[in-house]
Amino acid sequence: MFNKKNCCQRQNMMFGMQPQMPMQSCCEQPIVEPTITKCIEKEFCHDVPHVCPIHTHVINKHIYKHTYTPQYSCSEENQVFNDDCGSCSQFL
Repeated sequence: MFNKKNCCQRQNMMFGMQPQMPMQSCCEQPIVEPTITKCIEKEFCHDVPHVCPIHTHVINKHIYKHTYTPQYSCSEENQVFNDDCGSCSQFL
């Protein structure tokens, strides 16, 4: 925009001075202000797959219920008794 000469001439005019030969130190170096830090927060979504193994174990229980049914039987015995008084010879 302005070269050093114009900068110094404007500065001198502001203080009521006559324009002079520009000096090197006439225009000061720009002042560096403190740094303004801007914080930007970013979010990144990541899909993380998980494997969840599920095992099913089956237990088969076989329950035997015992029942008792009576079976009746019958037996018969025949006994023979001989009442022997002796022989015929005893009557002789």
